[in-house]
This record gives sequence, C-alpha cells and structure tokens, in this order.
Amino acid sequence: MTNKESISAANAPKPVGSYPHARKIGNLLFLSGVGPRLPKSNHNDSDVPGLKIDHNGNFLEFDFEAQVHAVFNNVKIILEESGSHWNNMIDITVFLVNMKRDFITFNRIYAEYFKENQPCRTTVEINALPTPISIELKVIATIE
Repeated sequence: MTNKESISAANAPKPVGSYPHARKIGNLLFLSGVGPRLPKSNHNDSDVPGLKIDHNGNFLEFDFEAQVHAVFNNVKIILEESGSHWNNMIDITVFLVNMKRDFITFNRIYAEYFKENQPCRTTVEINALPTPISIELKVIATIE
C-alpha cells in the first residue's frame, strides 16, 4: 500500500475548508487549490493582495497582477514546506474567473516564473471561486 501523508504548511494561508494544503503519495505531491490570500490568512477579504471591496462586495480596488504574484508565492511556500520545490512542478491547472480580462496578463507573468521549468498547464475559466479571488492554482509536483 502507498503511504499517503497529509501536509499542512504553517506559513501558507489556511485552507477555506476541511482539507490539507497537500498530500504526498510516493514521490508525487498533490496540492489542493491555492489562492492568492496572504500567508497565515484567516479567510478575510482584506487578506487578498490587490483587492479592496466595499460592504456590498463590490470591488473598490483590483490588481490582478498582485494576485498572480501572491498565488505563485503561496505555491512556493507549500512546495518547500512539503519537501519539494518550484522546479519540481510537473502539472498546473489554472482557474481564472475572467479569462478575457486576465489571460494575457497571467500568461506574461507566468512566463517570468517558468523560464527554466515548464510544467504541463491547463487554464480554464470558472464562474466563481469560494472567496473573492480571481485566480487559483492546482499543482502536481515531484519530491526527490
């Protein structure tokens, strides 16, 4: 039987549900969906970089680039606390809530982060995410 280890990364934002940040199975690491909230966040809307909303949930300020950099930082934290690293990513699923508005910006920033390692990638538009974020990543990586 394969060893299945759940991982909770102390320096990453807390999951928004009852699930681990990652699971190790053999030499593979599967990350749960990772968003851009600030590390050690407790699901506060004010903990999303580049986002300010009013009491009705309307955007007062929105900076998609800040969210992309933040989500990559959170993935890096979880990978490293799980015994892996950035260049070990082999597959990424990207969830965007607005493909038309955000895809070109995402692609530009993605190219900056993935000059050496180029994992497989799928990008999909979805209607919403569980918190007022505009991007989430699902990652598979190896552990050496």
